[in-house]
Amino acid sequence: MDAELERRYRNVRAAMAEHELDALIVSGSEYSGFEGSVTYLSGFQIVHRYAYVVVPADGEAQIVFPTEARYVGEHGTAQLEQVFHDRPGEQIAASARDRSWKRVGVYGLDYIMTVRDFRALEGLDLVPFDAEFDLTRAVKSDAELESVRESVRINEDGFEAFLAAYEPGKTAAEVMAPAEELFVERGCGRLTMNMVLVGPEFGIARKETTLGDFVLPSLEIAGPGMHWVEVSRAIGAVPAEVEPMVDAYGEYHAAAREAMRDGATAHDVHRAVSKGFIERGYHLGHVTGHSIGMTMIEHPRVGEGMETVLRSGMVLSMHPHAIAADGKACLYMQDTWLVTDEGGEPLSRLPMRVF
Repeated sequence: MDAELERRYRNVRAAMAEHELDALIVSGSEYSGFEGSVTYLSGFQIVHRYAYVVVPADGEAQIVFPTEARYVGEHGTAQLEQVFHDRPGEQIAASARDRSWKRVGVYGLDYIMTVRDFRALEGLDLVPFDAEFDLTRAVKSDAELESVRESVRINEDGFEAFLAAYEPGKTAAEVMAPAEELFVERGCGRLTMNMVLVGPEFGIARKETTLGDFVLPSLEIAGPGMHWVEVSRAIGAVPAEVEPMVDAYGEYHAAAREAMRDGATAHDVHRAVSKGFIERGYHLGHVTGHSIGMTMIEHPRVGEGMETVLRSGMVLSMHPHAIAADGKACLYMQDTWLVTDEGGEPLSRLPMRVF
């Protein structure tokens, strides 16, 4: 196990001890954005199906696959013992009985773990552990931050490829294709989730949709290091009803530089960056932001009442979703930030404006 993985296990086991867990099951799925938890603790990238990393409080961790996944993915990249079973939950339950585990944390209990594996674990005290696990990995190491920065560079270049290809009257597929080609060439593989948003409510454009004068590429990718980032800007002629939203975005960017510092809460940051939108009478949809890493959306969320204290080295995706009172006009742009002692550092070189 390399030094970076050992660091991660120390942090995870410290959280397990704090919550008196005998073991932790970390679930991962091929569903875009949910595969990274397994990679984080094993080095293995799920290409198809799902897997679990099983971390005992004492002893060696294992990665458990369904039998049919034996030849799916580069299994030589896993730095853990690999176990294959027709029903992984039965294998994990047997380990729990053999080692007298009672209290077992589960990352992905609500969204990732399969029903058949959940049923096999009946009798154990299963503890939802999503937020706790995410907080152990929220502060990034120097090696992780370099991976994040590489992802941002790729994301920016993809945006610029989209921008160069864009013309009103072209189809969404024609404009997105150069960006997707760049992402594949730069090592993102299947770790992209990209859309073209159009219209007053920013519906999702289909491949044959003809683009108009104002569009938003929503670009979310993970580079070769598998750290997800989000960087996008609106493009085109700004409708009159959207212009005040653009001004509020500029204010959010300035506020984040001041508010997003070590010791602030996620609630504090939300209040600071949302002020310009709220004062103009806009609603905020989705979430203001969230931690981001090897999983696309991680805890903590940045929003009202989120009292998690931010620490230097956390990486946040920020995307205030401004919606007009009539529910029609809206604006949504994405950026990836680093929390520091001095304040927020935007990791993208792109200015916060409409291109």
